[in-house]
Amino acid sequence: MNIQSAISREIFVPRGEKLLVAIEVRRRTKRKGLSFLNAGRKKDYLTFLCLSVTNSRPAQVLITKVKRYQGTRQFAKRSQWSVEQLRQVNGINPDKDTPEFDLVFDRTTDQWVASSAAEKCMFVQVLYHACQNYWEAKRGQDNPASPGEQKIPGAPENKKSPGAPCQTNFVNCQQKLMGDACSVNMVIYRCKIFLNRMKNSMTANQGRLQPPAVKASRSRRSPSPPAVRKMGNVMRRASQVLSERGERLMKADDKTSHMFHGAKQFAEAAQKKKETHRCLEKPEGE
Repeated sequence: MNIQSAISREIFVPRGEKLLVAIEVRRRTKRKGLSFLNAGRKKDYLTFLCLSVTNSRPAQVLITKVKRYQGTRQFAKRSQWSVEQLRQVNGINPDKDTPEFDLVFDRTTDQWVASSAAEKCMFVQVLYHACQNYWEAKRGQDNPASPGEQKIPGAPENKKSPGAPCQTNFVNCQQKLMGDACSVNMVIYRCKIFLNRMKNSMTANQGRLQPPAVKASRSRRSPSPPAVRKMGNVMRRASQVLSERGERLMKADDKTSHMFHGAKQFAEAAQKKKETHRCLEKPEGE
């Protein structure tokens, strides 16, 4: 059982929530308060940032901080916020995949570093689409349309009332995380996360199995045994192939989207031309 399944079973299923994504994180900056208590203190826990939705209706989107302490396999729930308390998601760098991101809530700001850039990108993408679905559903509840009223494409939407909550703002995030190619990106990120965790697990196991004398002698002779080097080369090649395939899929998706919008514009122009021609052909008596 992987970590996300274990967290879901222990923390979220008993509370009637569905876990969407969970990533391992660490703080990017140290807290200023009580720094003298943390001095010389070794980190003895892992921190996971989780995104979940409630099974009840109307569904609530929640961000939960979960910890697992050293020497135990059990998880402990810590802080939790609703998406209405989330004011901003800062992706730090909109031009490339990076593990750093910020979450700005009503009364606090958390600066995080994910275990890998792929984990951060997957979390931001899932969070963005969850926020979009939540706010669209909330607008439908606050402004229910009458049975005969239909939404006209391109028509201006009603402005929010002064008391309506502010929606979550995403800044410095890559455009691909907020586009339509959600499923393609998710497959790529999950594969990268799997390869990264597999590499870290192999490195950790190698360090535990080697005695100190062997570690010292091998560090002088070669950085790693042949089997580990071979596996590392295979994993690097797999990661490279995965990235190349992901870029080709993204280009194909962009091309398909461009063709779709072009066809839509052509259909709208043809419809307008047809209506104009029909009006000109009407007899003068009509």
